[in-house]
Amino acid sequence: MNNMCHFHALAYNRGLGFTGNDYTNFMARLRIGCSGFSYKDWKGTFYPGELPGRRWLTHYSGIFPTVELNVTFYRLPRADTFAKWYSETPADFSFAVKGSRLITHLKRLREVDGLVEEFFARASSLKEKLSVILWQFPSSFTFEKDRFKRFLAILDKYPAWNAFEFRSDTWINEDVARMCRSHGAALCMADWPQFITSLPVTADFVYIRRHGEQGSYTSSYSRESLEKDARRISTYLDEGLDVFIYFNNDAHGYAPNNAKELRELVIAGT
Repeated sequence: MNNMCHFHALAYNRGLGFTGNDYTNFMARLRIGCSGFSYKDWKGTFYPGELPGRRWLTHYSGIFPTVELNVTFYRLPRADTFAKWYSETPADFSFAVKGSRLITHLKRLREVDGLVEEFFARASSLKEKLSVILWQFPSSFTFEKDRFKRFLAILDKYPAWNAFEFRSDTWINEDVARMCRSHGAALCMADWPQFITSLPVTADFVYIRRHGEQGSYTSSYSRESLEKDARRISTYLDEGLDVFIYFNNDAHGYAPNNAKELRELVIAGT
C-alpha cells in the first residue's frame, strides 16, 4: 500500500472501525478513478500549479488507485511509454485501457487478429497493472453475432479482462449477454446513452463510466447522483464483485472532484 493509501486507511479506521486488512481488501475490489489524467485545466485545481506535467501521473496515482487511458483509442503509444507509466505508479495501481478505434470503428472487428496482437504487445508493458480493456463500439455499428463471437475468441488469448461499451441498442440482447458471460466479459454501464444505464452483470467485475450529467463532459455531478452511485456500488461489492468506475467529465477538474467525493460516500456508507 502506498503512503497516500496508508494515510487514508488510518483516517477511515478511526472513523469507521475498519481494520487495516479490511480496508485493503475493500479498496482492492473498488477502483474509482478518471478517464485520463493529462488535462491542462486540471492544473491549479487538481494538480498543484507548480507541478510539471511529467509528474502528473505520479501525483494522480497517489490519490486514485486506477486510471482509464483514453489516448489508446486514438493512437497506440509505444511499448516504452506504457513501461514508463508502469514505473511511475505504485505497485497496487491498475490501468484500464481503451481499445484502438482501428479495431472497433474502422475495421469493425473484421480481420483484426494482427491489430489486436500489436495492441497487446505494447500494452503488455503495463504487466500486472493492466486490468481491463474497454472496447467502445460506434452507434453506427449494429449487432453482428458471428463477428462478435470471433472477436471474443481472439481476446481469450490475452491476459486482461474485457468490457464492451455499446452505442447501438441492437447489441443489448440476450445473445450478447450470454456470449459475454461465457467469456467473462462485462457490459459497460454508463449514463449515456441511456439504454446502457443498467445492464446485466456478465462477469466477476462491473465496469461503469460517468460521462457527465446528460452526457456533457462540462458538467459536475450533484451529490444526489453520487449518493445513488455509492449505493449501487455498495450493492455490487456486497455481491462479491469487483467494481471499476471512471469519470469522463474532465472539464474544469470536475472528474477528480467527483471521483473523490464518490469514494468518500462509498466508504461512509459501508
